[in-house]
Amino acid sequence: MARGKSLFALAAASAAITLSFMQIPAAAQSEPVRAEVVPGAPETPYVDPDKAYLFAHMTKERYGVLYYSVSRDGLHWEQINGGRPVSEDYHGHASIARGGDGRYYLVGNKSDEDPYIRFWVSDDLVGWKPYGTYRPDLSNIPGLPHAMQRIGAPKLFFDKPSGQFLLTWHTATVPGVPEDPERYWASQRTLYVLSPDLKRFAKPPRRLFDWDMATIDTFIRPEADGSAYCAIVKDERYPSYNWTTGKTVRISCAKDLLGPYPPPGPPVSPNFREAPTVIRAPNGEDWLMYYEQYAGTSYGLSKAPRLTGPWFQVSGNSGVPEWNRYEVPAGLRHGSMVEISKEQYDRLVRAFPNRK
Repeated sequence: MARGKSLFALAAASAAITLSFMQIPAAAQSEPVRAEVVPGAPETPYVDPDKAYLFAHMTKERYGVLYYSVSRDGLHWEQINGGRPVSEDYHGHASIARGGDGRYYLVGNKSDEDPYIRFWVSDDLVGWKPYGTYRPDLSNIPGLPHAMQRIGAPKLFFDKPSGQFLLTWHTATVPGVPEDPERYWASQRTLYVLSPDLKRFAKPPRRLFDWDMATIDTFIRPEADGSAYCAIVKDERYPSYNWTTGKTVRISCAKDLLGPYPPPGPPVSPNFREAPTVIRAPNGEDWLMYYEQYAGTSYGLSKAPRLTGPWFQVSGNSGVPEWNRYEVPAGLRHGSMVEISKEQYDRLVRAFPNRK
């Protein structure tokens, strides 16, 4: 009899839990799992007839020089211009943002020791011309005493709601020494300035994050639904049992462009990855984040429905074609991927043909 009552009570509790779950608003429930191809089976990537992608990058052989690769599906990339540079004038870690005027802006610098951040502009992504320079004053950064005169990997983001460019880069405070080379990288912090036109910079540089963690390669992307701004960063601490997240790509999201940003979430990439770049897949439902296994070994890819996740690593560049969901040419290094139109894709392929 006791056993029967126990079973009855268990069934009643189960029904109550089920009813309770059904009463939870749809927005509060987990997103449904989308139908996917059978694991390991062949997959035909979706191609939007009006979309394509440009990857502006450097190569292992020529660090800091501008090259182009293109893709129709965001997964399979082809280097154009016969593997030759598309500009001999530009130097830097290519980062492109489209301004409110419809033109494209490219940022770089000659080296980390270069006191100037340099800008180029283009109407069509084919030809770039110098646009201007900015010399940040690093002598009095709040919360970052003894900042070195070093500017690492400047990156651009144009914020449509405010009509402002956000320019970010990393700066160290401690030089490296042979017995402790990582102390230099452990002292890197992300700085930023805002500008309406990359000509006027009303305020001096400031730290973007108030948490005390080494970060480099930081850039900002808004969540697809506009609910948040997400900072994609490389956790620049050296991995150890104390810092298992070291040398990985991580993400922190905030309501406003300048935060405050909470400490970043778990790694999106394995250790020893950097120079992340992210695009929205042609289906408009997924984020594709690429990151380099440095130095120039290969590119990895992680995928998620939202920048907040969940993320998983995609198989590619494996040397076994049937395992691959993506392909990036060997030897490509730091840069940025941007969505372009099919018309722009055709123009780039014509301007930079792969002649045999």
